[in-house]
Amino acid sequence: MNEKIIQRINTLGGNTDAVSRDKNFFENWRSISFNHHLYDKDWDVYGIDKFHDSHKELYQNDREKFFENLIEHYFSNHEQPYGQYFVKDWLFTPFKENTEDYGELDGFVEENELKEIIDGSKMELLCIFYFYGYPDHFFVCTTDPDQSNPKVYSTDHEVYFEEIENKGNMETFLDRFMTKEEFREVVTEYLGGKLVE
Repeated sequence: MNEKIIQRINTLGGNTDAVSRDKNFFENWRSISFNHHLYDKDWDVYGIDKFHDSHKELYQNDREKFFENLIEHYFSNHEQPYGQYFVKDWLFTPFKENTEDYGELDGFVEENELKEIIDGSKMELLCIFYFYGYPDHFFVCTTDPDQSNPKVYSTDHEVYFEEIENKGNMETFLDRFMTKEEFREVVTEYLGGKLVE
């Protein structure tokens, strides 16, 4: 895992203390922890109106406290559907015998078809994010030739691995997410525009 990825994960609020150059990407990803979800830069302010309506008085009297509470609420480990990305680390091995997932894609897609799209010697896949939107699964191949910055792919449960899109390398992919400060700026701008109307 390269230094830019580690720095970006830290900037986004992840803990990379256990990351090591001696580990492959799979091992390093599994050693990273987040105590909150992530939001992409195209996020559509889900739930902000309701949060604001429930905390109008605080918004009017103490904006700083309002935003502290907002960030704490949105950047917690909750399941409310706010358009967030859930950080994951589960392995999917549909072509590896004697594994729980073996044969799961039988009749849908063959391993050689995936190899035409996905870089890697074996199609052992690590789900790194889950999302409520489309597509809903983001993964890397554990045998990607670039273990410092593997490619990220997406698929959706409706067309599970029958449709796959290359999302670029991990470094580029992580740039889609907002820091807490960027999140606050988006909400500040939204509420400012809303309250003027």
